Amino acid sequence: MRRGFGRTRTSTASAACLAALLLSGCVAAPVATPPPVTVTATVTPTPAPMPTHTPPPPPPPEAPAPEPVPNAPAPVVEWGPAYDTGSRPGATGTPVLDGAGVPSSYTVVEGDSFFDIAQRFELPQQQLLRMNPQIHDYGETVYIGDVINLDWTKTG
Repeated sequence: MRRGFGRTRTSTASAACLAALLLSGCVAAPVATPPPVTVTATVTPTPAPMPTHTPPPPPPPEAPAPEPVPNAPAPVVEWGPAYDTGSRPGATGTPVLDGAGVPSSYTVVEGDSFFDIAQRFELPQQQLLRMNPQIHDYGETVYIGDVINLDWTKTG
């Protein structure tokens, strides 16, 4: 029995030596640390940049604006004589004709509007208003029986 006991002891010791031998190659070599280095920082101001171009000269002073000169009033160009295009909704009355058969006046009847009267006689509404200063509110209000002048050579 002794033999078995001694053999186990020898095997265990051999295994321990073998493991120590194998592991001894895994240890890293000691690293040499360098001596400490002292760094001294010195701050120097940054120099101001020098311009690379010269600035443009200032603009010359502006001349004063000329005094305004009033214009002559714009000429008022009146359309020719009224021309009756016939009765239409909003202008159904009968005009009064002069000796040459040209409409000279128109009496407002029920349902008439100043705009439609101007359209019937091919006159701009502003011209018809100038020819009839008795019409107020820019022609918005006309009454039955109002006499509208259609002769561009006469006013009011």
